[in-house]
Amino acid sequence: MGCNGSAMAVNSSLNKPGLERDSKTEYTQALSYYEQDLEIKLKTLHPDHPDLAICYNNIAEVYDNTGEYSKALEFYEKSLDIKEKILPPNHDELASCYNNTAGVYDNLGAYSKALLFYEKSHDIFRKTLAPDHPNLATCYNNIAGVYDNMGEYSKALEFYEKSLDIKEKILPPNHDELASCYNNTAGVYDNLGAYSKALLFYEKSHNIFRKTLAPDHPNLATCYNNIGLVYRNMGNYSKALEFYEKDLEINRKNLPRDSPSLATSYNNIGSLYCNMGEYARALKYHETGVNIKEQILAPNDPSLGNSYNNIGLVYDKMGEYSKALEFYEKSLLIKEKSVSPNHPSWGASYNNIGSALYHMGDYSKALTFYHKSIDLSEKTLPPNHLDLATSYNNIGSVYDKMGEYSKALSFYERSLEIFAKSVPEAHPCILELKKNIELVQGKL
Repeated sequence: MGCNGSAMAVNSSLNKPGLERDSKTEYTQALSYYEQDLEIKLKTLHPDHPDLAICYNNIAEVYDNTGEYSKALEFYEKSLDIKEKILPPNHDELASCYNNTAGVYDNLGAYSKALLFYEKSHDIFRKTLAPDHPNLATCYNNIAGVYDNMGEYSKALEFYEKSLDIKEKILPPNHDELASCYNNTAGVYDNLGAYSKALLFYEKSHNIFRKTLAPDHPNLATCYNNIGLVYRNMGNYSKALEFYEKDLEINRKNLPRDSPSLATSYNNIGSLYCNMGEYARALKYHETGVNIKEQILAPNDPSLGNSYNNIGLVYDKMGEYSKALEFYEKSLLIKEKSVSPNHPSWGASYNNIGSALYHMGDYSKALTFYHKSIDLSEKTLPPNHLDLATSYNNIGSVYDKMGEYSKALSFYERSLEIFAKSVPEAHPCILELKKNIELVQGKL
């Protein structure tokens, strides 16, 4: 069928300062302190006092850092409600509140709301700051990130370039923020299938860190991971493995054996071996990664669901479709308990379950799950998102197998229309779709 499996994304953001996600005790202590502080101030201060806004914001940040985005949103909104009442409309603290709220909506997959709040933040800074101010660069970067998550890669590139244009003017050439900008720009080029440009920008990022950081710094590991991803997407698996192993080597030196980041390194190598057809090795690496996550993460953590999904993909490739289905369903169960019902990642789960059922010959059930995927994707993604193209292709494949060739042709053509707008003409999915369309036309 081709172009049908949805694995966890493996390009990585560069490390940011602050508490590590592993530091559960520190987060718990911080939350306890902030809640006690809030309790005292609620008894003594006016409900719209600015100190209460600070308290709400601090609690929100802890929930944000621990991935409890609904709780984070609740407290960011309480903080914002006070600040909107007491501050002038163009105050920089309001801009920061809008930015924080937008970030949570982005993490919840509510991209239109994220854009709305990022644009509110941008409107304030645009009116109050110089055109080359660093905060405007941050705004452009954040807006680009949402478009990136939405699959609107051309828009993402436009805003990443605006951010980069400012930073290249105001920062020294080896500044770490420039490296982050190059990293983000590279990620978009990778998603657009412009792999040579992606490599160019990832290597710019790597060159900065190579000159300014220790050889085993985590950000160098991230660079190696991302360069490995591009080579993987180009089909150059030996080069990809070389860079993924550099990433893993650094993470083994720097991270505890039960680190989620180390688990991700194992996951990425597992996915690469899956691409290479070395399924036993793929399972070994995926299982090492999932064993780490099962020790340290809550049973309903979305990252654990991603790992089960990836193990399912290996069994799918091995032709063990009932085992694949078992792991896809474990992943789906976690989503049901941890992810918003309209989050785009549901589409990938439905798609993968549909794929296993398709290969098991249960075409009617496969159609049910593929249509669930497409119904959700059409509501939550822009009309030219590649996930939509994949879903249309998969539905076309089912109708093709069922002998409903006119329906198959319709869905293949809808898939091709999206791919043609987003990836180069020589992209494997375009070549496969053109072949499928030609075959179906011959059956009509």
